Amino acid sequence: MPFKYRSGLHNVGSYQVSGYPFITGSAIDASDPSNGEIKVEFPTVAKSVTVINTGDTGLRVYFNAAIATNSWCPNGTLTYPDNAPLDGLHFITLSAMQDSVTFDVKCREIYVASTASGANDGAFEMWAELTGIRNVEMFALTGSGLTTS
Repeated sequence: MPFKYRSGLHNVGSYQVSGYPFITGSAIDASDPSNGEIKVEFPTVAKSVTVINTGDTGLRVYFNAAIATNSWCPNGTLTYPDNAPLDGLHFITLSAMQDSVTFDVKCREIYVASTASGANDGAFEMWAELTGIRNVEMFALTGSGLTTS
């Protein structure tokens, strides 16, 4: 049977070509018990993600849900304790309006939450470059520096 060349996680060409654009944003309701944690799930694997703080309060950006039961795991089990990304300081803080961060990393989802609770709502804009790789092929981003020390 002849080899069929296709995109995939370990296919270099999938990351060398320009990505498909993906742009979104959201207001964050900080009065929510999770500080308004917003999960952005990409339709295909992203090769780069930029998050811009457009609100008047700080934001945290991270790769796993603060509550483990909300996380995606290939085997359906919890792989880290609740609040692990926040307790372990596994996030990037965008303190002021127009602060931004760009991750040059493959991922299938990203989380954004307010640093404040109560009346201080936040907002963000997000831009990502998407590959042609199906998001179901992407493994869960857990472990050292993400959910454990």
